[in-house]
Amino acid sequence: MKPFSKMNCMGLAFAGMLMASCADSPTAVADYQVVPMPLEITAASQGSFLLKSGETICYTAGNEKMKKNAEFLAAFIKEQTGIALKVAEGDGEEGIVLRLGLEADSPEAYRLKVDDRKVEISAPSEAGVFYGIQTLRKSVSVHEGAGAVELPAVEINDSPRFSYRGMMLDVGRHMFSMDEIKTYIDMLALHNINRFHWHLSEDQGWRIEIKKYPKLTEIGSKRSETVIGRNSGEYDGKPYGGFYTQEQAREIVAYAAERYITVIPEIDLPGHMQAALAAYPELGCTGGPYEVWRMWGISDNVLCAGNDKTIQFIKDVLAEIIDIFPSEYIHVGGDECPKVKWETCPKCQARIKALGIKGDSKHSKEEYLQSYVIHEAEKFLTENGRSMIGWDEILEGGLAPNATVMSWRGEAGGIEAARQQHNVIMTPNTYLYFDYYQAKDTDSEPLAIGGYLPMERVYSYEPMPSALSPEEQKFITGVQANLWTEYIPTMAQAQYMVLPRMAALCETQWSAPEKKQDYQGFLKRTARLTKIYQLKGWNYATHIFDVNVNIAPNTETGKLDVTASTIDDAPVYYTLDGTEPTTASSKYENGLTIDAACVLRMMAVRPEGNSRITRDSIAFSKSTAKPITMLQPINKPYEFKGATTLVDGMTGDRNYKTGRWIAFYKNDMEAVIDLKEATEISSMTLRTCVEKGDWTFDTRGITVEVSDDNKTFKKVASEAYPAMKETDANQIYTHTLTFDPVKTRYVKVTALSEKNIPAWHGGKGNPGFLFVDEIVLN
Repeated sequence: MKPFSKMNCMGLAFAGMLMASCADSPTAVADYQVVPMPLEITAASQGSFLLKSGETICYTAGNEKMKKNAEFLAAFIKEQTGIALKVAEGDGEEGIVLRLGLEADSPEAYRLKVDDRKVEISAPSEAGVFYGIQTLRKSVSVHEGAGAVELPAVEINDSPRFSYRGMMLDVGRHMFSMDEIKTYIDMLALHNINRFHWHLSEDQGWRIEIKKYPKLTEIGSKRSETVIGRNSGEYDGKPYGGFYTQEQAREIVAYAAERYITVIPEIDLPGHMQAALAAYPELGCTGGPYEVWRMWGISDNVLCAGNDKTIQFIKDVLAEIIDIFPSEYIHVGGDECPKVKWETCPKCQARIKALGIKGDSKHSKEEYLQSYVIHEAEKFLTENGRSMIGWDEILEGGLAPNATVMSWRGEAGGIEAARQQHNVIMTPNTYLYFDYYQAKDTDSEPLAIGGYLPMERVYSYEPMPSALSPEEQKFITGVQANLWTEYIPTMAQAQYMVLPRMAALCETQWSAPEKKQDYQGFLKRTARLTKIYQLKGWNYATHIFDVNVNIAPNTETGKLDVTASTIDDAPVYYTLDGTEPTTASSKYENGLTIDAACVLRMMAVRPEGNSRITRDSIAFSKSTAKPITMLQPINKPYEFKGATTLVDGMTGDRNYKTGRWIAFYKNDMEAVIDLKEATEISSMTLRTCVEKGDWTFDTRGITVEVSDDNKTFKKVASEAYPAMKETDANQIYTHTLTFDPVKTRYVKVTALSEKNIPAWHGGKGNPGFLFVDEIVLN
């Protein structure tokens, strides 16, 4: 067929204008306030383009990628509005035009220009055009059955802040079908994410076919059963397994590439390898036998670094990975590799001796041995024209010459790597681990690994550490969020965990920092984006539509002040007796004061459905809403709302990161509460949250002292507690000290933190964290 000329394309557009009629259908209006927020939006004083059925999308003749872009745009508009657009080659002067040739610093930049004659998306590359299409798609939003969409005249100039914009999916613990992986990629595309990090191997399952080592999938892809809950010791008795063939992996690569997304494969080594060892036990230090791990966590069974077969195995596997995945980057993990087997393995110790490795004050000789393994992998990848990414543990023992570091244990690893002039992808767990809970009320959430990462915290993340100089900051090349799937067996649950937090992620990845000053504005833009989620049938979390409740002690009145707000100013109804609110309940107006124990529940009411109901249990004691002074500092990362957390009438659950707890580290908790007048008390209750695996321990002792002048204190009660044993439960511990009734104004409570973690613990000798949620005086 003869290609359309410029005149043909214009003729089609004109014909479409004649044929289309929107007299019988409503006209919607586009809104360019999208996620991620574009760099520059300049509205024209007047004019608009009417997008309606029959209009033509013209694209660069002979360019298959641009043709695909045009088809994507037509499909998006049809799906969201019902408006049917045509696609044709050419360089039209009317209608919708996609073209290359824009000059910009980034190949992913674009310009979207709308006037009364045409809509033009131009960019330096096909990828840039694709992102312009995504902005147009999100501007049109969802208007099913609209006869037309009015596009107000505008010029949008946009460019991404970071060239690497990633999202990881772990398929080692739980895997997903080909269609589900493609859906995940579609989700990334909507959010301007251009790297799909595919975590393909784990202790619990090997998920990619390696032809030279067929047992990896014959044996390593199948576990006999799976632990129930958080390593409860009980198992479900159901075999679990599966893997992706090389052909399927190539299909995913191609599908992602059409959406300008690069697949970054990860083979995690030398740790997280128990599934591989189950298949090839000779690669382990003990020779096995091993099983594909049935529980979660970090297995001590890792690849034997002293075995020549191990290095050859790594190279063979990476050779096939390189053949399947054309990405510049290959991820080799390098994280969470216990060294206990290496410490007693004759082959590993012989390797250490042969290499002349010595331990020092920075690293053990076994940590330097891991660096040798990582260097061997990096050397092989470099020789084959690829670059290596590893988690920040690859810094231990010296960084491989061309390695890029993914900083997940906070930002320290990224800062160190940038100072060594290595590229860094920021992915700190405290901001970007989407397997963490996103609500304080964890009882009504699906089981998660722990943590607390609400939307606002994701949005608050600034990836450029101020500790780095401007020159060093240039090595921060990307941002990524991660989804680990120990507790995520289905794609519906995966979607719930990442949406809409992915919207906050993509704005950090794409938008200029100065465009991220208005969180409330971001929420309104995200609310519009969720209409596309709904249309696509994606299962997203709705927390942003809940009532935002803030309860603060008022030390002047001795009461609790409550404020409530919603994303869209929807009316809010509440109860104080724990019953579910309805529209017949009290309506929240302009603040609320609480002066007695109650259960506060709040709900936003909307025509399309009510929000979930919040629940805050409030207790009152003689210390509630009283002035409190800390004599020793609160640990900054866990300071939250500070000292008033201890007198706000609310207690926390086992998730110590929700803001209901505050922490003390390397010093004790020492607080003075001012009861404001002489008050009789005879007991003090204090609760601690213990998670020993997180270095969070019970108090070693509590003292209660009283004073009339806040200068001279008298001890009225004291208890000491032994160091915790390995068998002591992770739980909330309640400590109540009773004493003879005493009338006093000032009460000093001291709780000793663990200064020396016991020898049975991996953190032995270090200080532990002390988490406290409330001081109750009665």
